[in-house]
This record gives sequence, structure tokens and C-alpha cells, in this order.
Amino acid sequence: MFSKMSITKSTGNYWDNIRRLREALDAAEAVVIGAGAGLSTSAGFTYSGERFDKYFSDFSAKYGFHDMYSGGFYPYSSPEEFWAYWSRYIFVNRYLDPPKPVYDDLLALVKDKDYFVITTNVDHCFQKAGFDKKRLFYTQGDYGLFQCSEPCCQETFDNEDTVRRMMERQKDMRIPSNLLPLCPRCGKPLTMNLRSDDKFVEDLGWHEAAERYEDFLRSRVGQRLLFLELGVGYNTPVIIKYPFWRMTAQTQAATYACINYGEAVCPEEIAERSVCIDADIGGVLSELRRGRG
Repeated sequence: MFSKMSITKSTGNYWDNIRRLREALDAAEAVVIGAGAGLSTSAGFTYSGERFDKYFSDFSAKYGFHDMYSGGFYPYSSPEEFWAYWSRYIFVNRYLDPPKPVYDDLLALVKDKDYFVITTNVDHCFQKAGFDKKRLFYTQGDYGLFQCSEPCCQETFDNEDTVRRMMERQKDMRIPSNLLPLCPRCGKPLTMNLRSDDKFVEDLGWHEAAERYEDFLRSRVGQRLLFLELGVGYNTPVIIKYPFWRMTAQTQAATYACINYGEAVCPEEIAERSVCIDADIGGVLSELRRGRG
């Protein structure tokens, strides 16, 4: 619907847009938050540069890649090497807190609102910041879960204890063979619960969260809604961006807000009811929170 229509970029004065967004947030009876990778990047979860060097300089020196994303696709010669890398990757991106309080600022702005979060992020930062887990829908998986690589079942398995043991016992960028994760149902290797192909497991928790999200949208029809999109790009626009545009267009009382450094856009059809801010998400949320005293 929107992929072929005219799109307008962020316009207007930065401070005027901050004021308009604050007014939309105050007036909203319900807030639907759509979050992409840009939100966690703003919070300091970067995958290259200083943070990569801090945690993966040994892998970089041995294998020649220079960012975490590339390391995830490296053809390691053994599962012991593969899991040495991935256990560290999961640990720093799932079980450590982000360096900046961006998620805390967001929670402070919506905690007294009727809100729901849909996100393609898999780092669990929302729940770690204190968001109500019953108001979260992680569409693309969770670094904190394993699934069968087959998969033989539609189940996922918490991995924190396993990942921490891998971290503690890895040596020379390898884990002990007896720590290789195996499916408790069929004995085949476990893998991450991340959507990358048709083997992604949508377990009971995933389906319950999806239903809660749909129920939230259905039950708020006719209310003053704020669709707040944060750091969503064009890798999977059909999950958050396009639905937010469509629902705003279909709901006269709705406002669409997009905060995204370099990609703050909206369709011209809803431009009059949109606030697009081309800036760092953390800086904008901090200003919004400061304005509330």
C-alpha cells in the first residue's frame, strides 16, 4: 500500500517537533510503541568500534572480522569455536544492560499510559528496563532462548545458565565439548531462537504475545492513539512501519511519530498527523522526559 506512494521526510523545527510530540503523548489515550535496531543502537548496543574491540579483540585478531554481525556468520571450523563466539555474543547483548538509559527514559514517559510494545529487537532491553512483560511482543525471537535446530518441537529453552557456563569455561576461543547445547527432546544440536528462515520456532509464549498485541489494537479502536516508531528501518517494514502507517491512515484520532536518525519519514497521506524527528532517539526521549519535570 505505502511502498509506492509519496513519502515525505522530517520537516519543521526540531524544538517545535519536540513540543508536538510531547502534546501528542500527553493527549494519547493509548500508546503503541514500535521499536527497531536503532533504539538499542541509541542505547549504546553498538556492534562495531570500541564495544566490539572490548569484547571480541581476540576473535578479530584470529579470524579477521571487525564487527559482531560479521562474526555471527563466520564459518567456524568446529561447534566448539562457534559457541565460544556466540555465547560471548549472547552474553554481552542479552545479559548485560545497555550503557545508556534510553530504555529507562522511554519507560518513564509511558509507564502511566496504556501502552503496548512490538519490537523486532531480540536483546530483551525492554523487559530488563522494567516494561511489563505482558505488554511486549518480540516478533523475531530472543537471544535468551534456544530452540531445536531441526526443529523437532515448537518449544524454546532458556539459555542463561548454559551461556554463562560457556563464558566461564571457554579457553582459546573454544568451549569444552561437553557444553555443546543439545535438544532435550531429540538430542540434535540447539540453535538460537532468531528468525532467519522457516525453521524459526514460534512457541506458546510467542503466540500468546501476538494475541495480546492484536487484542490491544482491537480494543482501542476509536481512542486517541499514538503510534510511536523508534529506530525502525526498512529490513522488515511490514512488521511495524507499514502497519503503523496504515493504522494511522485508518484512524482519524491517531498520531504517528517517528524518531530515527537519518530515516524519519512518513507518507504524505498522514503527514498532517505525523511528527518525524531526524535525530538521536536517546536525545529526543531525554528532552521529552526533561520537559515533564
